[in-house]
Amino acid sequence: MQTTKLGRTELDVSVAGLGCGGHARLGQSYGHSTDQSVALVRTALDVGVNFVDTAAVYGTENIVGQAISTCREWVIVSTKQGIVQPGTSALGQAFLSAEMFTTRVEDSLRRLGTDYIDVMHLHGVMADQYSYCLAELVPAMVKLRDQGKIRFIGLTERFIEDTNHTMLSRALKDDIWDVIMTGFNMINPSARHSILKKTQENNVGTLNMFAVRRALGSRAATVEIITELQKGDQIDLSDEQAENALEFLTDPDVASSVLEAAYRFCRHEPGIDIVLTGTGSAKHLTENIAALKMPPLPDKVQDRLRDIFGNVDSVSGN
Repeated sequence: MQTTKLGRTELDVSVAGLGCGGHARLGQSYGHSTDQSVALVRTALDVGVNFVDTAAVYGTENIVGQAISTCREWVIVSTKQGIVQPGTSALGQAFLSAEMFTTRVEDSLRRLGTDYIDVMHLHGVMADQYSYCLAELVPAMVKLRDQGKIRFIGLTERFIEDTNHTMLSRALKDDIWDVIMTGFNMINPSARHSILKKTQENNVGTLNMFAVRRALGSRAATVEIITELQKGDQIDLSDEQAENALEFLTDPDVASSVLEAAYRFCRHEPGIDIVLTGTGSAKHLTENIAALKMPPLPDKVQDRLRDIFGNVDSVSGN
């Protein structure tokens, strides 16, 4: 497994990270047992992944805790805590107090079975929520860091609602964030200019989510999203071209599948340190990790993707 430095944290991290949320939640969404999900995490560790990302809301922190119980010293744990009170809108203003937030981080520590969290993120923050987070929750995170309960401070965007990265564009003006998580994929590469340029300038560790989601999971879903972009004048393709927009990715000299191409596209994007991959299947997990170990896509393919999707900023691919 290839490794890299996670920005200013100087942590040596695998370029492939295991995502424990998404649609699969380590197979929990499909009825897998805890033991099956623990085994999936251990499969990732066995093939060289040392970065595991979870969140309180995913319901998988306890699974991660069990899976890393015998190897905590070399696994880098990233988790996330929401910023609003339970039962309220994730997009609303019913914020957690600093005290409530601290209690929830300590709950995460217990579920993970660890004394410290390597990267603790504020989870899914919108632009109109950011000022509260900076003023009220960041000081609580700094205190937890000073106590040794967290090592580095992170922030994730809510890419489904904030597809043009309004919140992160604002947040990266502040020098508090050690790590951020952004959405970036072949269909919406807008973070390339608005986010990744800034993270590289400021040496902020960058996690990539949404490398592969619904839009790239099947031909029908891909055509649906591309047709939507075409109607919204975000891409310039004929109806016939829209039906076959990504077929060139599976040419003999390119990739064996669209999914493989999608992972390679993200893996070699300057500014992205870790590409997260989440699944409930050990087979899919090993295939995805294999793709992340492969070389970049050919330049001509990169150019063609840029020509088609370079101006897109209003779809997440979810």
